[in-house]
Amino acid sequence: MSAYSPSDNRYKTMEYRRCGNSGLQLPAISLGLWHNFGDVDDYKNCRKILHHAFDKGITHFDLANNYGPPPGSAEENFGHILKKDFDGYRDELIISTKAGYKMWDGPYGDWGSKKYLISSLDQSLKRMKLDYVDIFYSHRPDPNTPLEETMGTLDLIVRQGKALYAGISNYRAAEAEKAIEILKRLGTPCLIHQPKYSMLERWVEGGLLDILEREGVGCIPFSPLAQGLLTNKYLVGIPEDSRAAKPHGFLQENQVNPGTIDKIAKLNQIAQERGQTLAQMALSWLLKDKRITSVLIGVSKVEQLEDCLQSYSRVIFSNDELSKIENILNSKN
Repeated sequence: MSAYSPSDNRYKTMEYRRCGNSGLQLPAISLGLWHNFGDVDDYKNCRKILHHAFDKGITHFDLANNYGPPPGSAEENFGHILKKDFDGYRDELIISTKAGYKMWDGPYGDWGSKKYLISSLDQSLKRMKLDYVDIFYSHRPDPNTPLEETMGTLDLIVRQGKALYAGISNYRAAEAEKAIEILKRLGTPCLIHQPKYSMLERWVEGGLLDILEREGVGCIPFSPLAQGLLTNKYLVGIPEDSRAAKPHGFLQENQVNPGTIDKIAKLNQIAQERGQTLAQMALSWLLKDKRITSVLIGVSKVEQLEDCLQSYSRVIFSNDELSKIENILNSKN
């Protein structure tokens, strides 16, 4: 019997946005388990974060086969917590996973072949102790596998009932447009695209967002806080418990450079003038665009999660604020 009982008020304050032209709604803030949920992390803290997220109306939890470290451990830990604490609440959750990066040795444990995607999802379902996931993604395009094979596999997975919806991640505009067209032709529309997008990485504005809007596909940016750079964490150096300080993290110490810190400090000043933290403003800045269905955050503490939850109610920016932000982001340091 679980000691955890979800809050009765969990749906009172969260904003839910329709995902493209589908019937599915996602919370404005979704929780990604890319970091902080592997075997190298504190299991009790993982549970605490998941409990608080659901209590606040976060229904969408995003994983991938290789999340950890070690690879697979985030799904395993999530599966244990689901069984222990969320038994009876599966129908209130949107759970996603992906395959496309290296998961095991040999020619069948990477990229986008039918062999790999099917095998990987079967393993993910076992790790999470699930009959199906709500969204299954092709994690990245494979230059050596026909796109028709990769998308055809997503279609097959949905028809088999192993996933309810199909998605793509890390696909550039032209690749995404072709993938969306193939899925539409097969009869399994692409539900959502998960690109890397933040104030500091804006390639999606070069055509991808327009394609998603035209085709009725949702968009859920990952790394919306640029791996923590768009917080006040790095304004005075690199904290010992930060991602930049971890040898297994994706944010490297050399990315926390003087030019970036100068931009962050100036953005932080605007955030303070708005009555927000820098993290809140960075998320609000993304959510101001109606083409954005949800933002996918990663946190290591409940306090960070609570801070992010203050963002979706403050998505209106003045023209002056937007102009100042653009000038900062476009400045050459």
